[in-house]
Amino acid sequence: MSRVLNKKLRKKITTAAEAAKLIKPGTNVGMSGFTGAGYPKEVPAALASEIKAAHERGEEFQIGLFTGASTAPELDGALAEVDGVGFRTPYQSDPIMRRKINEGVSEYADIHLSHLAPMIWAGSMGKLHTAVVEVTAIKEDGSAVPSSSVGNNKTFLDCAEQIILEVNSWQSAELEGMHDIYYGTRLPPERQPVMLTHTGDRIGQRNYRIDPDKVVAVIETDAADRNTPFKPADADSERMAGFFLEFLTHEVKKKRLPKDLLPLQSGVGNVANAVLAGLMSGPFDYLTSYTEVIQDGMVDLIDSGKMSVASATAFSLSPEYADRMNAEARRYRDKIVLRPQEISNHPEMIRRLGVIACNGMIEADIYGNVNSTHIMGSRMQNGIGGSADFTRNAFISAFVTPSIAKGGAISCIVPMVSHHDHTEHDVQVLITEQGLADLRGKSPKQRARLIIEKCAHPSYRPMLREYFEHAQKVCNGMQTPHDLRLSLGWHQRFLETGTMRPS
Repeated sequence: MSRVLNKKLRKKITTAAEAAKLIKPGTNVGMSGFTGAGYPKEVPAALASEIKAAHERGEEFQIGLFTGASTAPELDGALAEVDGVGFRTPYQSDPIMRRKINEGVSEYADIHLSHLAPMIWAGSMGKLHTAVVEVTAIKEDGSAVPSSSVGNNKTFLDCAEQIILEVNSWQSAELEGMHDIYYGTRLPPERQPVMLTHTGDRIGQRNYRIDPDKVVAVIETDAADRNTPFKPADADSERMAGFFLEFLTHEVKKKRLPKDLLPLQSGVGNVANAVLAGLMSGPFDYLTSYTEVIQDGMVDLIDSGKMSVASATAFSLSPEYADRMNAEARRYRDKIVLRPQEISNHPEMIRRLGVIACNGMIEADIYGNVNSTHIMGSRMQNGIGGSADFTRNAFISAFVTPSIAKGGAISCIVPMVSHHDHTEHDVQVLITEQGLADLRGKSPKQRARLIIEKCAHPSYRPMLREYFEHAQKVCNGMQTPHDLRLSLGWHQRFLETGTMRPS
């Protein structure tokens, strides 16, 4: 049975191939999707075919591509493969898309996830021509039930000149009621306080409001999200998770945190999963999460009774857990809230709720500055995503990484980061498999000594000590000692020889 219940919109049901023809070269397109959840399943591939055919005819055809965050190979990968993306924002993780960015085929604006929606509203990102959004169903009144991610969809639907909807019957119909779509955001000077004071508060409505006159095509699909199984936590991830959980326990004993902690945020990956697994057996109860994505570990915490509510903007579940969510969505509706990312990543909300943030990084330097986006200064990896939304505003902000990479050829603790994403002013805790450095209340020189001894790999620790002592002798000021000739020398050595270690 069709899930398109509105009579006017039912008449607009068509094929993805016909819908793709409505997207023109040089236009900006906002597509749903966040970490492989809730992205359109058919229109991107059809659009890629249109672009490929145009290029074969010698015609130019690229679009500006806006999303919530990363998507899936069927979207980013398909469009990047045919050189169809001239501009990309705000976050990506597809290997083909990454290659096109680093080759200069696609321009990329790496911006904070909380910034994109208001920038679209203000028009500073240019005109948004088309929204391509996956939904679970279209109701009789023309409203649409969100699917497994919300992201920037509300803004795309409101601001786009034309709308293409993909109605995906794979998504559970019982997702309806899990979402909280807030329509109260405004641009300055009309902004008002967002009245959210607890993680599970619902301040919006269940479904998207859609102008039916802007809908130019509706496609019916039945295709699963692109979910990948999480790797089992390795020994290093478990050690880092252990250090973080010991730190939280210590903070509770010192009465700097309540006994059941504050709302948790974590990035996606092995360490995040290991932390969540550790919480299962930890001393904390009635946990909450105010984060970007719901991961497998959070579902386990909810099932165990350890977590009372989790707020996010999307799912990031393995296939097994995605099937469980689809089968039992009704059971999770009062435990999970999916919001627009301008609310899930809202700096005021993060600060007000006192979120405990833990994110991954590429490298940190001895003073606590963090690079989370670039390899060796120039090559984009994925993007900053929402890490800075949380880091700058969290009650406690931590970053984790193994101390070495590439079999030891790279030290993830360096004299100076090759690209700055998070400054020493925002980074409070650094964790590697070697240990944890609590940087709060420390001067730069005190931080340097602590990071070198607690976080650096033993094979690089003497080199870092040597650099730090040398920098104090040649610097032009003792607040943050550096030798600018040598501070990025480790990265240059790697580019020239394939290792940061001297020959």
